[in-house]
Amino acid sequence: MNHPSQRVILYGVPFSQPVRAVMWLLLYKRLPFDMVLVNPGSKGDSGSRNPTYLAKNPGGTIPTLEEPDTGFVLGEAHAILCYLSNKHGWDDVYPTQPQLRAKVDWYLHFHHRNLREASVGLVAPRIRKDLDIPQSTQQAARATVTNALQALDTGWLAQSRYLAGAQLTLADFAAYVEIGQLQSRFTNLFDFEPFPNVRRWLDEMQRIDGHDDIHVVLEDLGDISVAPPDMETIKNANKRALGVLKQRLADLSP
Repeated sequence: MNHPSQRVILYGVPFSQPVRAVMWLLLYKRLPFDMVLVNPGSKGDSGSRNPTYLAKNPGGTIPTLEEPDTGFVLGEAHAILCYLSNKHGWDDVYPTQPQLRAKVDWYLHFHHRNLREASVGLVAPRIRKDLDIPQSTQQAARATVTNALQALDTGWLAQSRYLAGAQLTLADFAAYVEIGQLQSRFTNLFDFEPFPNVRRWLDEMQRIDGHDDIHVVLEDLGDISVAPPDMETIKNANKRALGVLKQRLADLSP
């Protein structure tokens, strides 16, 4: 396996769902990296709307990946997941066989206007009051997520152990950080009882190496279905998550 001479840098915060997907893959593959906190939506020194960060990622989104030894910078979680897999030959999670890879890509494209709504319409309204997301948008997001889960339950996960087949792939990492956050053990924002195959898959994913390390932030926040957490609670959850991540990364270092 090819390791860079310098550790890659991942910009973002542990609470971010796309950031967690990349964190999880890196931990699962035991590739050390450095985490740089970037506050989404902020124009401050460590904000995603700061000119310094925008020079790296003009979209102002997180995560962003940077390779210090080459200067290469890449935004968007799914692009990062695919790039890392291609670069390091992680063919188990991103198969080279065209049809198998196409099934992974199928889910990654499906994700954006479907399961991604879990964060936009269910989680964000309780975490980012400043966004003032209308009730109609939240209701539409819940309907979209419900329909997408139905598709997963009666389609993809009715036919195979994981989303793209018998083996764990990038599709599962990308999907779980969105779907899994809604479970009763975390934010408790969705009832999965009507979806037996999704529930089976959720249980399976919780046994994948790195799951607990990257979900510390959600464990700390806990149930937000009744009362949203204040900013201090969110900050402290991110800080503890970074502490756990730092310890895990120290264990990965040679």
